[in-house]
Amino acid sequence: MEIDFNEINYVTDPTWQVIHADYEQFLLSMTGPTVIDISGEDNTKCRVFVTLLQGDEPSGIIAIHRYLEQKGNTRPATKLRFIICSVEAAASRPLFSKRFTDGGIDINRCFGNQLVVNKEDLLQRNYQHRANLIKHAIEEVQPEMVIDLHNAPSSGPAFAISALVNTETLSLASFFSSTLILSDLKIGSLMEHNFHCPYITVECGGSEDEQAHEVAFAGIINIANCQHIGYIHQKKSVDVIYRPLRLQLKSNVKLSYAKHDEGYNGITLKNNIECFNFGSAYQDQMLGWVDGEGLNNLNLIDKDGTNVLADYFYIRENQLVCRHNLRLFKATNNKQKAMNDCLFYVVKAPVNEA
Repeated sequence: MEIDFNEINYVTDPTWQVIHADYEQFLLSMTGPTVIDISGEDNTKCRVFVTLLQGDEPSGIIAIHRYLEQKGNTRPATKLRFIICSVEAAASRPLFSKRFTDGGIDINRCFGNQLVVNKEDLLQRNYQHRANLIKHAIEEVQPEMVIDLHNAPSSGPAFAISALVNTETLSLASFFSSTLILSDLKIGSLMEHNFHCPYITVECGGSEDEQAHEVAFAGIINIANCQHIGYIHQKKSVDVIYRPLRLQLKSNVKLSYAKHDEGYNGITLKNNIECFNFGSAYQDQMLGWVDGEGLNNLNLIDKDGTNVLADYFYIRENQLVCRHNLRLFKATNNKQKAMNDCLFYVVKAPVNEA
């Protein structure tokens, strides 16, 4: 599919003909990134929802379509802006199967104030340009909050992520989840940009989980109807997890999944690795197997650029083993997603969880 990286479409108060009968037709009617504005009771304020930065994370667009379909003549408390990003990837057959288009790159690695762009790389420049169009679509309405809706690659509980923990981000997170992760990782994500307002990313749950779609929809409804975003009372208590790290394969390392040690090269994770999502992985617990390269197959880079892998894991014979009680999330047995992004996020469990 030929992509027009200059294209971004704007629609205001769409009719039922634009919304279509279901979310798949709604998606397929779009030709590129699409901005949908909904008039509110107070149009001097705007709340922004971003979705489909990755084309295989459908909960956001499913929830947005459901909201548009069901809202009728009712108006939200303020103007709403929905920004639907990687339309071409999501519309590739089968729908919602591609994180980005074949030969493309992940646009949610093209944001961030410190991103270095190779001016000789046309593809990178094109995606950077699209990222700038999305940033502008947010900035131009001077939003009072931004929520970026995502899915995790495998089943697991919903959680929110923010670069800042304060009353506003805790309150926004409580509409979606009971967990907020404080993250200062620099990977080129939209969250790294300062929009001068509360911002959270929401991982709604697995992309194929109905509950994940429900989490996104309920959050949109509640925020759309909230009169004063600055005075939100938390819907539920929120647990804060501080500064997780991403466990990644080094270049050219092979990845496998198995129930038992099969002697594969590279790294082999237990085939039920996703069962650890937000559960406890205890000290000395085995998560998989390694070849003769051991920990040299992996990276766990902290914010200073240091590989701190040995502080979290060790090798017992040829087993990959937890050095401490750990909490894992976004663990997946989807090989392609694990290799393109990370095996999972990990943080040391608080002492009282030991």
